[in-house]
Amino acid sequence: MAILLASLAFLAVLAIVVGAYVPRLGRGDVENRLQAFARRPRTLAEIELEQPFSERVIRPIIQKLSAVVLRLRHRGVASHHRQQRRENLLAGLQRQLNLAGNPYNWTPADFLGVKAFGALMVAPFGFLVVTLAGYPTLALLGSAAGALVGYFGPDLWLRSKIRARQSEIVKTLPDALDLLVISVEAGLGFDAALARYAEQSDNALAREFGRVLTEIRVGKPRREALRDMVARTEVQDLANFVSALIQADQLGVSVAKVLTVQAEQMRVLRRQRAEALAAQAPLKMLVPMAIFIFPALCVVILGPIWPQVARSNALGVGI
Repeated sequence: MAILLASLAFLAVLAIVVGAYVPRLGRGDVENRLQAFARRPRTLAEIELEQPFSERVIRPIIQKLSAVVLRLRHRGVASHHRQQRRENLLAGLQRQLNLAGNPYNWTPADFLGVKAFGALMVAPFGFLVVTLAGYPTLALLGSAAGALVGYFGPDLWLRSKIRARQSEIVKTLPDALDLLVISVEAGLGFDAALARYAEQSDNALAREFGRVLTEIRVGKPRREALRDMVARTEVQDLANFVSALIQADQLGVSVAKVLTVQAEQMRVLRRQRAEALAAQAPLKMLVPMAIFIFPALCVVILGPIWPQVARSNALGVGI
């Protein structure tokens, strides 16, 4: 009897709670839907204001400056050569951006605009520095020097990004191949092994593997996707690895064997590079030793006897 009364009491409380909250939840869903339908459409100005400042203001300025730079670079060129030179220029910039990984998703025109924008921003700074240094007659020269620094500075930055990215790929490739070998020998397919490495690692090579997998999923052949990866990196070790993979695919050789051989070769190359750097270390130490250590040694050795030498010279007596 007590169990029955307790069960009835529990059911009564449950019914009260459900009756109190379920209509409220349903009413909230209906109100949200009505508000969604009643919400007025956003205007074009509101949509533009929601974008970041760089997209609303700086990007249009960069695009206009890019158009100006393209016109100035090809001024005086015949019309039938102008388009070809412009295409060659943009293609070269796109190649460099791809080699650097294009961290900001710039187009070649955007990069030209950034160079022009940098020239306009740094030129007044050069003018101000030369003027404050007390050379007002050279202010225009300082402004021109600032403009050159601002214009060619992005090129230097891009080259440094390319070197850093290629060096990162060379350093991470041997370890990546070891992980691919372990994954394939554990039963994963090659694409699944690439996906595993791309998910678990955060470096330039992992991002390239992820891009290769994305291109394969959208229908690009694996060989073409791998060749495009080599073109985007221009790393010789990676090119050798891709060539071995493509050749193994054409000949029907096991991918696991190819990965094992390539991983062993990459380990040997890494050891040889480390030995070469170690052999160059003594030569690289000569310059800082000659500049910093040898003068200090001369001061320590000759310092105590220098007063006696000076006194002897003053008296005209030899040591």
